[in-house]
Amino acid sequence: MERVVRAYPGNAALLRDLSVSQEKVGNVLLTQGNLSEALQAYRDNLAITERLARAYPGHAGLQRDLSLSFEKVGNVWALHGNLTEALRAYRESLAISERLAKTDPGNAGWQRDLSVSYNNIGDLLKAQGNLSEALRAHRDSLAIRERLAKADPGNADWQRDLSVSQDKVGDVLVAQGNLTEALQAYRDSLAITERLAKADPGNASWQHDLSTSYERIGLVAVLQGNLTEALQAYRDSLAIREGLAKADPGNTDWQHNLSVSYEGIGNVLLTQGNLTEALRAYRDSLAIRERLAKADPGNATWQRGLAVSYSRFALVHLKRGEVAEASVEFGKGRQIMMRLVAVAPSNSEWRKDLAWIDGQIAALEGRSQEAGRN
Repeated sequence: MERVVRAYPGNAALLRDLSVSQEKVGNVLLTQGNLSEALQAYRDNLAITERLARAYPGHAGLQRDLSLSFEKVGNVWALHGNLTEALRAYRESLAISERLAKTDPGNAGWQRDLSVSYNNIGDLLKAQGNLSEALRAHRDSLAIRERLAKADPGNADWQRDLSVSQDKVGDVLVAQGNLTEALQAYRDSLAITERLAKADPGNASWQHDLSTSYERIGLVAVLQGNLTEALQAYRDSLAIREGLAKADPGNTDWQHNLSVSYEGIGNVLLTQGNLTEALRAYRDSLAIRERLAKADPGNATWQRGLAVSYSRFALVHLKRGEVAEASVEFGKGRQIMMRLVAVAPSNSEWRKDLAWIDGQIAALEGRSQEAGRN
């Protein structure tokens, strides 16, 4: 394709075909986890879409191509952890989406693109700790999706988009500590995911969304101290995820989600003081995470999950007064987190995880020394 384009450098159709090929290469590289080469492929794609958009400023399709190119570049920067560059790319994409939506307000596709741009920016602002601006961006997206869903209530995709925006608004409200409004946003989302799942019970994606809605409500209930409601929400989520994992046991995402549900239930039971049942839930979670980590030892998400499971076991031992056993479990988790941090020292979340475990181990050592003096 590149040789053909070099032979006919002014052929817009060939240039666009080349940009599409570069995008597809970038998609594959991204799936493989090769972020550096994926970024280069997307930048090559961007260079062409910018050239075409400048040459044909009135061509809406080429303008949209440019918007999507900026979005792709932003996605990779975000995965790299370079939020500044990601935000810059997303804002370029937003500017184009706003122009297209303003030019043709009746075009539902342009309106949805605009809502996606707002959500991308909102996600990054939330990650940067700019919660007020993140909330504004997500609410801008929500307003668009409410109009789309109202105009075409039978469109399941518009309904799902609406539930996603409600979740994102809820997530920011939780981060702000506004639990009452967050819970309402999550319940609005739940109402939609329940309808979708009921209308198409064989649709695994709808079922997954429903399980996530229950999980979010459970989280807010925990933060509000309503452990009974939290436990019920987590169990509702668990029931769905057990079905998904059983129907498709080779789906690692379903397995991972199931382990998260068991962990959530264990956390609530631990807080309630039901140590026996908490330990059972944590063991169910650990069994899954051990299988995932063994099958794919290079997967950092699976490894971190395993470290979290060991730490949960340690907390149960602490509640039982079993200091030596707790120290062993914390040590297992620490070994994993040390390996992860060594590979990616700039990952702030992993460093926080390691610091927390180190703090727990230090507290145990201090307790042991105090006991020795006494």
